[in-house]
Amino acid sequence: MPGETGTTPLDVLVVGGGAAGLAAAVALGRARRSVTVLDAQNPRNAPAHGVHNFLTRDGIAPLELQRNGSDEVRRYGGTVVAGTATGAVRTSDGTFTVTGSAGEFRARRLVVATGLVDDLPEVPGLREHWGGDVVHCPYCHGYEVADRALGVLGTSALSGHQAWLFRQWSADLVYFTHTGPALDDQRREELLARGVRIVDGEVREVLSRDGRLSGVRLADGTEVARDVLVVGAPVRVSSPVLDDLGIVREPVVVGGVEVGDRYPSGPGGTTTVAGVHLAGNVTDPQAQVVTAAAAGLLAGAAVNADLVAEDTAAAVAASRA
Repeated sequence: MPGETGTTPLDVLVVGGGAAGLAAAVALGRARRSVTVLDAQNPRNAPAHGVHNFLTRDGIAPLELQRNGSDEVRRYGGTVVAGTATGAVRTSDGTFTVTGSAGEFRARRLVVATGLVDDLPEVPGLREHWGGDVVHCPYCHGYEVADRALGVLGTSALSGHQAWLFRQWSADLVYFTHTGPALDDQRREELLARGVRIVDGEVREVLSRDGRLSGVRLADGTEVARDVLVVGAPVRVSSPVLDDLGIVREPVVVGGVEVGDRYPSGPGGTTTVAGVHLAGNVTDPQAQVVTAAAAGLLAGAAVNADLVAEDTAAAVAASRA
């Protein structure tokens, strides 16, 4: 297999085959670099019906987008391998060795685009509807749930902001205070002024009928009919590759509220470890599919430029020998 320890190293190993990783691999393949994508093939957005706000690809199924992207990687000479990465080391010759379920890979550079995981509230019945009748992003899902009976689950100080935004798509909106902090006076006044109903009490169960979400049951037994529930779940990232290489996670703070963590990166996805670049949700939790793909392109271009510089320096040194 290309990239295995003991063979000529790949130019680049891309860990993670979502939009960001595939876009990086396509850019690198077009730059005539040897590139392999290692992907667990379990994308975060797999439960969603479609990808939105991706110009000319609006509504495409997430797995179809991934298949098309993988085909493009192969078109330009790259390979896509199913598997997970479980660790990484930098070897004495300056290359990286990544280990995982598909074996070992050696590469001169790494692009890590492994995404993130949503920590959903532990409310019975909620997880089963995630990506369908339980949504989180107004720009990803708002148009598709427009004019339906919506409920926003209060889980953090940002939940009121979610209700404020989702009101744009439906006049039938209920804000469930649930376990979130009390709404500040301004947000409460704004929501009430726009006809949002505020219901106090903890949501104990998400109800279903014929496979679709039908409402919620509160701690006091009250049932409130709803078609869709909006949940702002904290997000977390975890990469054994980046942890092994010493790249330290940092908290993500939005509006003064910590909403998860990320691995930090700079322009072109650069990190504190030379030769390791990041793209997509692993470093930008708020990136949508189209922006993750754009970040992958930028990371791929930055990696290629770095390799050109290294190749040029080696050629100059050889010519002087």
